[in-house]
Amino acid sequence: MTVTVPVAPRLLINGELVEASDQKTFPLYNPATRELSANVPEASEDDTNAAVAAAKAAFPAWSATDPAKRGACLKKLAALIRAHNSELAQLEAISMGLPVSRFHYGHSAAAQLDFYAEAWPLIQGQASVNTPGHVTMTLRQPYGVVALIIPWNAPVHFFASKAAPALITGNTVVVKTSEKAPLAVARIAELAREAGFPPGVLNVLSGHGTPAGQVLSRHGDVRALSFTGSSRTGKLIQQEAARTNLKKVILELGGKSPAIVFADADLERAAQQTQASIQANSGQVCMANSRVYVEKSTAAQFVAAFTKRFAAVRAGDPLKPDTDHGPQADEVQYRSVVGYIEGGIAGGAGGTLALGGRGTLDSTGGYFVEPTVFVDTPEDARLLRDEVFGPVVSINTFETEAEAVAKANDSEFGLYAAVYTTNISRALRVAKALESGYVGINCTSPLTGRDLPFGGYKGSGQGREGLLYSMSNFLETKSVIIQLDSE
Repeated sequence: MTVTVPVAPRLLINGELVEASDQKTFPLYNPATRELSANVPEASEDDTNAAVAAAKAAFPAWSATDPAKRGACLKKLAALIRAHNSELAQLEAISMGLPVSRFHYGHSAAAQLDFYAEAWPLIQGQASVNTPGHVTMTLRQPYGVVALIIPWNAPVHFFASKAAPALITGNTVVVKTSEKAPLAVARIAELAREAGFPPGVLNVLSGHGTPAGQVLSRHGDVRALSFTGSSRTGKLIQQEAARTNLKKVILELGGKSPAIVFADADLERAAQQTQASIQANSGQVCMANSRVYVEKSTAAQFVAAFTKRFAAVRAGDPLKPDTDHGPQADEVQYRSVVGYIEGGIAGGAGGTLALGGRGTLDSTGGYFVEPTVFVDTPEDARLLRDEVFGPVVSINTFETEAEAVAKANDSEFGLYAAVYTTNISRALRVAKALESGYVGINCTSPLTGRDLPFGGYKGSGQGREGLLYSMSNFLETKSVIIQLDSE
């Protein structure tokens, strides 16, 4: 399979597809082959300011537009994304290496857009007569200009899950994509023009954190900002917002997600699901269960089942339909993951290597890392403390429920956790005790409930997103009190 369309991404500013104002671009390489995929516009400070200015100018009319008409634009974009799903899959493959066989984000993004297109009746305040002599009410109103900084590991999904609720609630939007994976969303920007969004309502920038991301974090006309990405970058965004206009910030950050497997669990199911979790997107998923704690009496059986499945992945060209395991997104990610593995191997610092342990750049020509399993990793090892963001898992053991919970919670991350057991009381006890924004019982990430909030504890972020929750992130609440004349 080859890409069937010219790859010529542009910025979308004020309804126009444009080059960067200073004509700067940056090269994007296919991580599976290291061949050039595209030269991508590098949004400058002037471009970012222009996008914010366009969004600010468009806000009064857009926020006053009948929400059903706003929804019609979202519906049209959803249909266009579905029609171009294969093209978007190819663009993701040549930008960050996601196999086309694993690309489901076009259809899930379209579903998000369709949902929010019809969700506007939920934008309601409340009325009360509980203050004597007065009628009181609350109004839910948009912030104004909203900045959305989306990650590279699932850009089409995050574009829709953030932009759709922001737009239907009457905000205008500036999206900044990651320099690692800008192509699919740049194509969606072209489709958005066909969908009929008025100029300035939806702006899309490609580029690096500096200058574009930094300008959006500091900008006084940006009133809310939603970011998904690393904890380090999230902290920087929060600092910039605090220094400037104290804009509202919603953060969904990193994870080091644990899975706890008790001896009474369905071990084959637990092995299959936890293996699929860490393999998904070559381990480049914030909620991937990169730590697995197995009750000691069944650890050998679990490790054997897990490694057998993990060793069977079909790595290769992400454009081929039989590939189910792609490369790391770029050289930076590849070097980082390989560095963690080599550090874990050196002197047994990461425990015992049970599978994999190599990067295969020299033999494959791409940024591929073997599925890697360590067992009995010391709890203070960097391999177990840091977010590796690759196909690397540590499988450790426990003997008591209390020990398992203590080990799982001994982390500054708290995004997703899982527990496998047939004892429902134990499952609920553990779920309650885990310091995590999401807990799966006899299931694990990336599975989530369609109508549940998603977000993290501790260093994994602040705020919650989801079908029934994201609109609130982009709506201010105003209280109004009305005095009644006495009879």
